Amino acid sequence: MRKNIQLFQPSIGREEMEAVMGVLRDKTLTDEVGSGAYVKKFEEAYARYVGAKYAVAMSSGTAALHASLLLADVGPGDEVIVPSFAQTSTAEAVALTGAKPVFADINIKTYCLDPKSVEEKITSKTRAIIPVHVFGLMAEMDAIREIAKEHDIYVIEYAGQAHGAEFKGQKAGTYGDLACFSFNALSIITTGEGGMVTTNRRDYAEELQSIRVHGFGRYGSSERLGHNYKMTEIAAALGYYQLQKLPRLLEARRRNAQILTSLLESVGRLELPEEPPEYKHAWSLYTVRLRGGKVGERNKLVMKLNASGIQAKIYYQPPIHMAPYYRRKYGTRPRSQPNTETAARQVFSLPCHQGLGEEDLKYIAQKLRKLIK
Repeated sequence: MRKNIQLFQPSIGREEMEAVMGVLRDKTLTDEVGSGAYVKKFEEAYARYVGAKYAVAMSSGTAALHASLLLADVGPGDEVIVPSFAQTSTAEAVALTGAKPVFADINIKTYCLDPKSVEEKITSKTRAIIPVHVFGLMAEMDAIREIAKEHDIYVIEYAGQAHGAEFKGQKAGTYGDLACFSFNALSIITTGEGGMVTTNRRDYAEELQSIRVHGFGRYGSSERLGHNYKMTEIAAALGYYQLQKLPRLLEARRRNAQILTSLLESVGRLELPEEPPEYKHAWSLYTVRLRGGKVGERNKLVMKLNASGIQAKIYYQPPIHMAPYYRRKYGTRPRSQPNTETAARQVFSLPCHQGLGEEDLKYIAQKLRKLIK
């Protein structure tokens, strides 16, 4: 019998359903300043979980990034250093401010920003760095934070795939001046669409609360440029109960990742994902790299896995700096980011979510070994 193993599977249960139905019965679907009862509850719980003093809910991860850049007064004439091997929203949020995204290369082992490449890209125009925690593994935040401190620029973590990830005992969301999370349908925990910004500064939290509601201040009028980035009460109710499940979901994903590694470590051409010392991976995705060969071989392999009932997927191909808009707008060139371009040609992601059992994982490994041989 042909399997149907999905790459993502949200864990939605009775508590989430009852909470959403309660909001619908109450008929208070949102709050005019984006701070309804469930939004506050979710913000407070998320800040506690991360270990930050404040959390501000947003309508999406992209909204969280854009709002954070607005808070940092990023605008025309500024530059923001970003990875190209990441979600398009990373550079898109920068471009929306009128600033220029400057692409730095990645560490080929972790797929996260390489601090040495970041250092090389710093100019007098650099206003911020956005390290992205890719596939659930955090970037080298100590080194990046030191670079930012030396040059007096902002660090805005993008932790959309890294709920619960850790580096040196600190969770994602506590290293940057600001940190942005996503709760879209492909996240470990989901509100359908939604985002969050965490910070340890009260003034930043208050500014973000203003930005998400058109820049309104205490007197009910716009005091600064903002947007409509409010999270609904329905999304917050869903998110609050999703958060209660997060430790269990992370434990299941870790177990599945370990099983996949044990089943695939003998496949010589596969570079398996690593969890370096002092890091704790969130395993948003189990991403492998097919060494050698051409991009077409990797693409055909993924197509055959999908035909076998295994939803494998290629992410960040092409990388952002090679996308038509960014090439036209900023003149980015091929071969300017060697590690990024190598990863984009060779990586693909496999399912490892909490809904999979050991037999599913054995099936994935069996098919992959057979196709590579």
